Amino acid sequence: MEIIEKAPAKINLGLDILGKRPDGYHDLEMIMASVDLADKLIINELPQDKIIVRTNATFLPVDEKNNVYQAVALVKEQFGIKQGLSVEIKKTIPVAAGLGGGSSDAAAVLRGVNKLWRLGLSKQELSDIGFNVGTDVPYCVHGTTAFVAGRGEIVEPLPPMPQCWVVIVKPQFSVSTRKIFADFDMTGIEHPDIPGLKASILEQDYDKMISLMGNSMERATMQRRPVVREIKEKMMKYGADAALMSGSGPTVFGLCQNYSRAKRVYNAFRGFCKEVHLVRTINQ
Repeated sequence: MEIIEKAPAKINLGLDILGKRPDGYHDLEMIMASVDLADKLIINELPQDKIIVRTNATFLPVDEKNNVYQAVALVKEQFGIKQGLSVEIKKTIPVAAGLGGGSSDAAAVLRGVNKLWRLGLSKQELSDIGFNVGTDVPYCVHGTTAFVAGRGEIVEPLPPMPQCWVVIVKPQFSVSTRKIFADFDMTGIEHPDIPGLKASILEQDYDKMISLMGNSMERATMQRRPVVREIKEKMMKYGADAALMSGSGPTVFGLCQNYSRAKRVYNAFRGFCKEVHLVRTINQ
């Protein structure tokens, strides 16, 4: 039996860092949404008791360092499963980009093995397993639009954000989330209004939503990589309703309700950056 799962990218409409915890991690409050830019996972059983991961992204690890491999290994260990598994990951989401690609792949394989091995696990149970792989995995298990808190383990699904077009631009470098957090200075940090942003989604008020979008990590990444600021400013210049860095970056996304305006923003970046995408938000 073959299982095929889509693994959508996520964007951060809001990301606030509340402070550093005693364990060294940071407490966060975020509003995340999924967009129709997705990897595809093809999952098959193997007669041998082993895990094989393949991908078209030649620079990605396919061993124990891979999030998909880790997620499968955790399920096999927790439930005493001796069945082997082959997973082919067809990557479309830019890697190390702040779009949650690796986390979404892990969430997708958890959904896949839950069906394949008839485990009957709830979303919360899958999220608990996924949290051991990465802090964005619980959100990716739930998908759509959600309020996320703690280190990522608290996920409160919301109604889908108001539908719009999304232009995604990733510059030709990656950012280490771990390094950004390790060096993060809370002094003078800007705190977006996450409760207000959440309310705007509950009210389906697009104009209020875009006015409240914000990311506490933008400044730190922009100081290291000024091109991120340049992309954001260029997006607004060419007509995006709003533009924001996603996660720890370096990807910047722009929102447009009007398709022709979104297309203009998209075209403006096609010669500027290699990885440019024009997609829709996911409404279910």
